[in-house]
Amino acid sequence: MGRFFKKVGIGAAIGLAFGIMASFSFIGITRLVNAFFPGKTEVSAKFEAGTDKKDEKAEDTAKEEKVQEENKESEKVESAKLTKAVDDHTISRGGGEVGMSVTELAKNNLPCVVSITNTSVKQLRDMWGNGIREYENVSRGSGIIIGETDDELLIATNSHVVNGADSITVGFVDSEIYDATVKGEDSEIDLAVIGIKMSDIKKSTLDEIKIAVIGDSDALAVGEQVVAIGNAVGYGQSVTTGIVSALDRDVPDDDVDTKYIQTDAAINPGNSGGALLNMKGEVIGINSAKIMSTYVEGMGYAIPMNTANPTIETLMNRKTREKVDEDKAGYLGITGVSVDAQTSKMYDIPEGIYLQEVLEDGPAEKAGMLKGDIIKKFDGVSVTTIAELREKLDYYEAGEKVDLTICRQEDGEYKEKTVTVKLESREGAGLESKDGKDKGSKQEEDRESGAQEEDEMKDYYNSLPDELKEFFYGFGR
Repeated sequence: MGRFFKKVGIGAAIGLAFGIMASFSFIGITRLVNAFFPGKTEVSAKFEAGTDKKDEKAEDTAKEEKVQEENKESEKVESAKLTKAVDDHTISRGGGEVGMSVTELAKNNLPCVVSITNTSVKQLRDMWGNGIREYENVSRGSGIIIGETDDELLIATNSHVVNGADSITVGFVDSEIYDATVKGEDSEIDLAVIGIKMSDIKKSTLDEIKIAVIGDSDALAVGEQVVAIGNAVGYGQSVTTGIVSALDRDVPDDDVDTKYIQTDAAINPGNSGGALLNMKGEVIGINSAKIMSTYVEGMGYAIPMNTANPTIETLMNRKTREKVDEDKAGYLGITGVSVDAQTSKMYDIPEGIYLQEVLEDGPAEKAGMLKGDIIKKFDGVSVTTIAELREKLDYYEAGEKVDLTICRQEDGEYKEKTVTVKLESREGAGLESKDGKDKGSKQEEDRESGAQEEDEMKDYYNSLPDELKEFFYGFGR
C-alpha cells in the first residue's frame, strides 16, 4: 500500500515539474514572438483569449470600409481642387505652366487692345440709270498696341480691317477716340500697322494704355488655355477663353497662305485684329474673324506671332502716308485683273494683278513693264487685287518713284523682277478724275459691266409672273 502511494506521489511531482516547465516555455516563447512579430502576437493573444472569429471578421470589414471612405473623401477633395483651379484658371487646362487667372489677365491686357472703326464712302450706280450714288460704309475690328516712337503710337491689326478706309478711328480703354492713319498693310498675310500721332493723344489716355508683350507662339501646345480679347460684333471690348485646338492649321477657303492657330475661344466679327494670349499674358496670335468657320461652332483662328513679327516690324518702320489730293495723285498707266488663290491654282499662275494692257507712253511702259506681267508688290508691300493697287496710289504723288515686284513668264516659268516706276499725274496724261473715265483703271469697265447686269436683272424681273414680282421689292417701281 505504501509502495502505491509512493508511485502516485512521484508521478504527481513529475507532472507538476512538466507543467511548470511548459508554463515557463510558453511565456518565454510568447515574449520572443511579441518582440519579433508584434502583429502575430496580437492575433495569437486574441485567439488564446478565445475571440470570436465572426467578431474579428466584422471588425476587419469595418476597418476596410473606413479606409475606403477615407480614400473616397480624399478623391473628392482632390477633384474639387482641380475643378476649382480650372474654374479659377490658375493653371492651364492642358496641365501646363501656372499662369494668371482670366480676371488678372483681362485686367492687365485690356489696356493693350483697341477698337477700330473703318469708314469708307462707296459709289454705286443707281440700277435705274439715275447716276452714281454714294453711301457710307462702316465696319469694325480690333487692334493691339505694339509700340511707340517719338511721333506715333503704333497698332497692329488685320489688313482687311483697315482696307479701303477713307477714315479710321481708334477707341481706347478709357473710351477716348482718336483718328489714325495706315502706315502699311500686307494683304498676303492679312496684316496692317496703323499709327496715331502722339501729339493728338491726351496724357490721361497715355496713362491708361499699355504696350502689349509679345510671346513665343512656337512654344504653344495643343490643349493649352488661351484668352481672346477684341471688339466683338462692334459692341466694345470683350474677353473669351478656350484652348488651343490645333497648330499649323491650313484654311482651304482662305486666300492667305498662312498656318494658323486654331482655338475654341469665341472669335466673332469685330474680333479681327485682336489679341490671342497665353496665360502669362503674352500675345501669341492675332485673331482673324475673316476666316472663322461658318460650318461648325468652336473653330476660331489666329495668325501666330512668330509668323506675324517680321511683317509687323517692316510695316512699323514704313513712312506714314496720308491721302494726297486727287489732282496730285500718281498713276501707273495699266489695266489689270486680280488673280486670287483659286485662279492661281486653276491656271498655274502667281497671285497678284495680271496686266491686261500697258498703256503706250505711260509710266509702266517707260519702266519696262509688259502685258502679261503680274504685279506682286507695290513699294515692298504685297497687293492681291486691282482695288488694293488703286487705293495705294491714292497715297503717292505724281513724280514719286516706286519699286514694283513683278512676275514675268520666261522660258515657260514665272520669274520675279523688280522695276522702278516714276508715277505721273493723271492730268498730265490727259486723264479725267476717278469719277470719270480713266484709262489707267478698270472703273469704267466695271461700270459698263454693272449696267449690263442691271439690264439682265430688269429682263428677269419683267419675265416673272405678276404674283412673284411683289417679292422683288424695289424692282419695276
